[in-house]
Amino acid sequence: MLGSSCRWFRDVILEENSVWKYACLRDLQIPPFRQQVSFKWIHLYVSAFDGSHSYLFRQQDKHIDWMRIGAFFFDSSIGLLTEKIPLLQRLPRGVSVEKMLQTTGTCILDNIKTGIWIADLQVVHCPVCNLKTCEGTMQTLDARHVELFLTEGYKNGSWDYKEIGSHQIRTPSDGAIGVILDIKHLRDRATTEVLDLKKWKAKPSDWHPRARISCHGVAVNTNLQENDGLHVTYHAMRAGDADDCEVVSIRISQQLL
Repeated sequence: MLGSSCRWFRDVILEENSVWKYACLRDLQIPPFRQQVSFKWIHLYVSAFDGSHSYLFRQQDKHIDWMRIGAFFFDSSIGLLTEKIPLLQRLPRGVSVEKMLQTTGTCILDNIKTGIWIADLQVVHCPVCNLKTCEGTMQTLDARHVELFLTEGYKNGSWDYKEIGSHQIRTPSDGAIGVILDIKHLRDRATTEVLDLKKWKAKPSDWHPRARISCHGVAVNTNLQENDGLHVTYHAMRAGDADDCEVVSIRISQQLL
């Protein structure tokens, strides 16, 4: 509306770096960002704040509710995905993702697209997963590169999520935890605060989800009622069909057994 009032205001409003880049970084609550982006900041702003989420594009009938957690950076191309806090001091090397998940509840994902990532918490119907006997809901920590919704491969449906691993926790769980971290910043003070679950998790009688985000990672926790354990599934979307294509979106889903 301001841009339509006169030519001068129109030129100001459409100025990329002084208006829309600033507005995007401000509203995502992240520090100054120097990396080049492939789309105009005004379009990135709209795709981040128009109420869109990944289940809105596909599987909308499976979706129940969601909340925006925030945004973080991937400086490196290697991420750590886990459903455990605290983390193990040492992770096994030279083993498959499936083996690492079974033994540690954690996996390492490489070739992740660097830049700004947006994290949402999704609640969806269990039939989205592979356990057809469950009639309840499941929690999904959903993170995507800020440019994802503007890319042609995503819009035309040629990019899709593929399961990279899963495992079952066959003991009662107090909470459903999902964590995505840039492994380069694993020892940062801000990351340590994200992993300090006692400081931000909800009280035992509070069933509302809680989340914590830092410059280089995100974590979410939801307290659970009495259960027999969890089924945890990890998905990744790549910018193409080949296994060496960049990862542009990640999901950690958890459902009660």
